[in-house]
Amino acid sequence: MSGDNHIQVAAFPAADVVVVMVPFVAQGHLNQLLHLSRLVSAYNIPVHVVSATHHIGQVRSRHHSFDQLSDDVSTHIHFHAFPTPPFTTPPPHTSIPFPTHLQPSFDSTLHLRHPVADLIRSLSQIAKRVAVIHDVLMSYVVQDVKSIPNAETYVFQPPPAFYRASTHWEKTGGPFPVDLDLMNRLPSRDGISSPEFLNFVMLQQSHLNFHVGELYDSSRVIEGKFIEYLEREEISGKTKIWAVGPFNPVNVKASKNRHECLQWLDKQPANSVIYVSFGTTTTFTADQIRELAIGLERSSERFIWVVRPVDMGVEEHGLVELPEGFEERVKGRGVVERRWAPQLEILGHVATGGFMTHCGWNSSIESISMGVPMATWPMHSDQPRNGFLMTEVLGIGVAMKDWERRKELVTAEVVEDAVKTLLASKEGEEMRRRVEKLVGEVKKSVEKGGASRKEMDSFISYILR
Repeated sequence: MSGDNHIQVAAFPAADVVVVMVPFVAQGHLNQLLHLSRLVSAYNIPVHVVSATHHIGQVRSRHHSFDQLSDDVSTHIHFHAFPTPPFTTPPPHTSIPFPTHLQPSFDSTLHLRHPVADLIRSLSQIAKRVAVIHDVLMSYVVQDVKSIPNAETYVFQPPPAFYRASTHWEKTGGPFPVDLDLMNRLPSRDGISSPEFLNFVMLQQSHLNFHVGELYDSSRVIEGKFIEYLEREEISGKTKIWAVGPFNPVNVKASKNRHECLQWLDKQPANSVIYVSFGTTTTFTADQIRELAIGLERSSERFIWVVRPVDMGVEEHGLVELPEGFEERVKGRGVVERRWAPQLEILGHVATGGFMTHCGWNSSIESISMGVPMATWPMHSDQPRNGFLMTEVLGIGVAMKDWERRKELVTAEVVEDAVKTLLASKEGEEMRRRVEKLVGEVKKSVEKGGASRKEMDSFISYILR
């Protein structure tokens, strides 16, 4: 596996096609394109993952602990780390749900333009074609690809098709494949980002004008009608769309060294535990942490709660303060995990019966592909609409937060009700039945002849054409 930032062309054998992955630097986005690298490399196609030095470090650590990667696949994946100028990350704002403290990190990616172009030019000398798959938020970085004759770009769209389809529908008001009454309740896009991030997005969009196709971490068995909507010529023109997800494995193998959370889950009854995790960028106030803790305690149900320092804007190694005596009182039925937790394996465990989530698409599709209903608590970006897709369209979740009242505290009562609904009610059983039916279709879709496998085969055939 390569990791230096000066590519030696001779170090890589000639190939018909090489793929260059250019992920955005937010953790969920990095994860998605790492999973996609695994899928592409399974076709014996060399994949080169490029990012800033700091983020490649994160990806590498995940890659080595990524038990779903077989050795023959991982030998096709090469990492390239490029330095960016130093920047300062301010502490998170607990009053703003959007992770504005990460903006300097986002802005630093603009410095990757020239090294990434140099890498692609070098690879274009040893390959008949270079297929560059880039996050939609890295369009600025890959703008020079259009000047390389045997290279072409494919945009990875991190949100679900529903998010993009509903946004387009709002602008045009044309016929839409969902009941109009439902769409009139669609969460607004007010407050989903910051002015600085909006400027960053506008810059990226100004360079979105020469890609050949778009890839989604979704499946036609989950979002078929919305993918077909986006495929209309008046929307996508001649741009091809492939829904090749879920990118994450849908059958999770037990890892060699099982995490303590999994050992604890082994002792719990089926569908009796709620997994509580809000991704890597969520910041809560002390009041909100307290309400969440009280709600989990009052529910009397079993839980695993991943409490990261970022959840309260605490420094990297600081501790989030939970209500006094909380951990003692819930001992035995509640696990508080303050470090990394193996989310996919937890969701795939038979004891896990619900997932309280921020509705990042990465987490949402992992929950779908493991057959776990959700309690939706969106924070920013595409999350309010992802939550709406889960609760109102697919019927596999219970809403905890009304987006139009997003500035209000989510009370302990709401937390308690959501947990009880998922784990101990007829409504929860119905959601579980629906998501289990859906996961059956998802698992079939990634097998030979299934909808997602056909899409992946189609994409690979296209780049090998």
